[in-house]
Amino acid sequence: MKSDFLLAITQLAAEKGLSKEVVLGAVESALASAYRKNNFAPNQVVSVKISPTTGKVEVWAEKMVVKQVTDPRAELSLAEAKKLKKDAKVDDIVNVESTPQNAGRIAAQTAKQVILQRLHEAEHSAIFDEFSGKAGDIVSGVVRRVEPKQVFIDLGRTEAVMPSTEQSPAEHYRVGQRLRVYLVEVAQSARGPLLIVSRSHPNLLRRLLELEVPEIFSGTVEIKAVAREAGFRSKVAVAARQEGVDAVGCCVGLRGIRIQNIVSELGGEKIDVVNWNPDPAIFIANALSPAQVLAVKVDEKRESAIAVIPDRILSLAIGKEGQNVRLAVKLTGWRIDIKSASDSEKEKAEVEATRAAKAAAEKAEFAEEPEAVAVKPVPVMAGAAAGTPTKAARGLRFAEDILIPAIVTPESASKDKKKKKKTGKEAAEDGIRLKKARRGTDIYETDDEA
Repeated sequence: MKSDFLLAITQLAAEKGLSKEVVLGAVESALASAYRKNNFAPNQVVSVKISPTTGKVEVWAEKMVVKQVTDPRAELSLAEAKKLKKDAKVDDIVNVESTPQNAGRIAAQTAKQVILQRLHEAEHSAIFDEFSGKAGDIVSGVVRRVEPKQVFIDLGRTEAVMPSTEQSPAEHYRVGQRLRVYLVEVAQSARGPLLIVSRSHPNLLRRLLELEVPEIFSGTVEIKAVAREAGFRSKVAVAARQEGVDAVGCCVGLRGIRIQNIVSELGGEKIDVVNWNPDPAIFIANALSPAQVLAVKVDEKRESAIAVIPDRILSLAIGKEGQNVRLAVKLTGWRIDIKSASDSEKEKAEVEATRAAKAAAEKAEFAEEPEAVAVKPVPVMAGAAAGTPTKAARGLRFAEDILIPAIVTPESASKDKKKKKKTGKEAAEDGIRLKKARRGTDIYETDDEA
């Protein structure tokens, strides 16, 4: 029986994928719980030891040394204690072998249930320890069953769940299909470890590139950024750490064999591999591949850019439903606006015309406005002769330099002409010029007399 018992333990360990020591520990814990319930005191410490070679089961219980025994299950006399331990004293705790002769049907059933429970706990703990180290990596499994909101994938020792949010929209899963999935999270639940996997995560593409391209795995080529719309299109920015290495060529492979293997794994998803550059303008131009970019205007404060594209390939730069530019935005982290070359030229022409008109208006306004000259009154010195000019007066040589010219209107000009004509006629008819009036006389001097 003992050999059969050890054989059963060994077979159980192989089926559960556990070590023999773990299974023995679970069985010892289960037997101790079953024996304590039926053969020992409620709070007594009981331990079980199973020999790994012979399979012999020994049950040890802690008993207190007392002068007079009242409960033989938990107490031990001083004389019996000294047989086991020579220096034993009253109130000491002594381990005594107390293996029951017949465990009974109830004890055996209890032991069975506890053993199964302990084995499940040990199995869950081992699975959690195994897959927690694989979080963020690719695992391979087989589709076990498909439900409307989730797909269950058999990973061998356990089962993983792929929610609808982690499924690729372009893929249709069937039972028995083998898949490579990205392990997103490993958590503990009431039913054991919970594994969540994904087929739409951007890091799935990153890990596939690391597996397929040796230069990326060794660190010669670095993946700087990944933008993905699962099932349709993806963009990957790569940079070489070693001079003279073509990063894009390493990822594509000879005749595109490397990238084609990844495309096949992802169900025909298109993948664009572009060169990363520290200059945002160059990186944005590369990210809009396969469209040709004429110029990129960058606003670093707002992290936005305007890309100028030729009119004939404007739709290629935008992509189907804006997919190409949307992926470029995810890849670079910048806000990108697409503008055609013709619109850019029109805006430039409008800006130049506005600038020229503004400059012409400023020039005309400057020419029409007269220079304002400050006119200061000239003070007359008290007691000076009427005909003697002052120092201030002598300093002014021309009145035109200081006087503001009067505004001449058509009405005032016509009035001046009439006055001039009238004055000249009267002088021609009379022939007399008023020269000077003398005080107390009514005599006028004529020109002949003068």
